[in-house]
Amino acid sequence: MYRSTADRNVFMSLANQILTINDDFFIRTHQPVHRGKVRAVYWLTKEDSQRLAKEKNYDVASDALLAVMVISDRISAFDCIWKADGGLNGVPGKGAALNAIANYWFKLFKANSLTDSHILDIPHPYVWIVQKAKPVKIEAICRKYITGSMWRAYAKGARKFCGITLPEGLKKDSALSELFITPSTKGILTGIPGVPETDDVNITRKNIEDNFAAFNFSTVDDIAQYETCLKEGFSVISNALAEMEQIFVDTKFEFGYVTDTSGKEKLIYIDEVGTPDSSRIWDTAEYKVGNIVENSKEDFRQFLLNYFSDPDILLNKNRMSERKSLALNNTLPVDALMNISKTYIKIAEKIIGQPIHLSDNPKQEIIDILKTEYNLYPINLNVPV
Repeated sequence: MYRSTADRNVFMSLANQILTINDDFFIRTHQPVHRGKVRAVYWLTKEDSQRLAKEKNYDVASDALLAVMVISDRISAFDCIWKADGGLNGVPGKGAALNAIANYWFKLFKANSLTDSHILDIPHPYVWIVQKAKPVKIEAICRKYITGSMWRAYAKGARKFCGITLPEGLKKDSALSELFITPSTKGILTGIPGVPETDDVNITRKNIEDNFAAFNFSTVDDIAQYETCLKEGFSVISNALAEMEQIFVDTKFEFGYVTDTSGKEKLIYIDEVGTPDSSRIWDTAEYKVGNIVENSKEDFRQFLLNYFSDPDILLNKNRMSERKSLALNNTLPVDALMNISKTYIKIAEKIIGQPIHLSDNPKQEIIDILKTEYNLYPINLNVPV
C-alpha cells in the first residue's frame, strides 16, 4: 500500500489531520443526526437551544431550535464521495478552508447590510452553531460566464435555460451580457405542474411564481426579495474577488426563513456561500491571456471526467447507479486529492488574508470545545475519539 516507511508516516499523520467521519460525535440531540455528503447536523434539544441562546446572547427567537453543524474533509463531486489510494479518504484542510471562506463572506455581507445568515457562532474552524430555518426548496445558480453544464448544453444546441434565451454565437468561457439566475429544485418535489419529480432539475421563474408555496416561499412577493439577495450577494463577493485579481464566474446560493427576536419572519442565507465547492473562481491575469486557471473544485471535476474512460457516467443522471458504483469501487491517485487541497488552501488564504492552520487532531479539538465551552455532552460520558 505504501511505497516507503516515510510514505506510511505521512499518511498516518494526515489521517489525524483529516476529518472524514463527522456523524459520530456524542452531542445531545433531540432527533437523529442528519448526514449530508459533506456536513453532519446535530439538532440540539429544546433545553440546550434555549440555554445556549441565553448564555451566548444569540439574536434568535425564544423558541428557536439550534444545531451544531460539523463539516468534513470529504470530497464530493457529481453527487458522489471520492477517495484516494493509501486510505486517503479526504482532502487535507478542505473543511477549514471552506468554512473560513464562507465565514469571511458572511461577515462582509453584514458589513454591507445584506440579509443575515443562519450562522450564530463558530466554535471551531470545522463547526458552526446555526439556527433552524424553513428552507426554500431551490438551489439558485448565479452565472456571469458561460461554462460548465451550461456550455455543454449550449454546445449541443440548447438556447433556453430556466426560461432565459441565450443569443447565438457565444464562445466557451465568455462573459454573459448580465448575471443570469438559473434555479433548480432542491430535493424531489412532487405535484408541481411542469416540474419533473427529480432532484436538481432546472425550473423557471414562472414555475416558482405559480407554485411559490410548494417551493416553501411564504408569499409570492418574497421571490423578488430572494432575487435581490442573490444579486446583492453575488455582487459583494464578485467585487471583493476582483480586488484580489480573481473572477467570480458562478455560484450557488440557498435561502430559508427564520423568526427574529421580535417574532417577525425573515428570509436569510443558509449553507455556505462563495466557496470553491459551490462556485467557480478564475485567475484574472490568466483569463486575460486566454487561459483558464481554476481556483475551485472544477479542476477536480475535470480530472474525474478525463480519468475515467466513460465520462458519460458522471454526466448522465440516468446512470446514477453506475456512478455510485464507480466512486465506491475506485480509488484515485493521491495527487488528485492533494492538488485540490493546495487549491482550496491557496484561495482561502488569498481571500481571508491569513494562513489556514491544519489541526493535528480536529476531532478531539471539537469534542473538547463542545464539552467544556458549550456543555453539549452528557455528564460523565467517556467519549471515544
